[in-house]
Amino acid sequence: MKKAKIIFYVATGLLTLLMFFSAGMYFFNHAEVAKMFTTFGYPTYIIYPYAVAKLLGLVALWFFRGNFLNEWAYAGFFFAFILAFFAHFMVGDGEQTGALVAMILLIVSYIYSKKI
Repeated sequence: MKKAKIIFYVATGLLTLLMFFSAGMYFFNHAEVAKMFTTFGYPTYIIYPYAVAKLLGLVALWFFRGNFLNEWAYAGFFFAFILAFFAHFMVGDGEQTGALVAMILLIVSYIYSKKI
């Protein structure tokens, strides 16, 4: 049980840091992120709402464990990471590794959240 908790907290903590970094980039480096979104073909007006959604998803992961909001947060992050991976892959910018790492951390966090 202790091992499962440690793995859960490490995976979720690393995922949280990654999402804070991502949301911080969306808020504080808007011009660079807007260029990236334009390259993907995404509208730039979704940058700020997407950053807020990431932060709200983190709140749901940490404070609503075992609740339906928690399950929706995991599902939302899952689809976001899949779409981010393929967006980077299709553009060919070589930046899909971050999405892959986030996906692995998310899956580990989800599996071990069920074990504790």
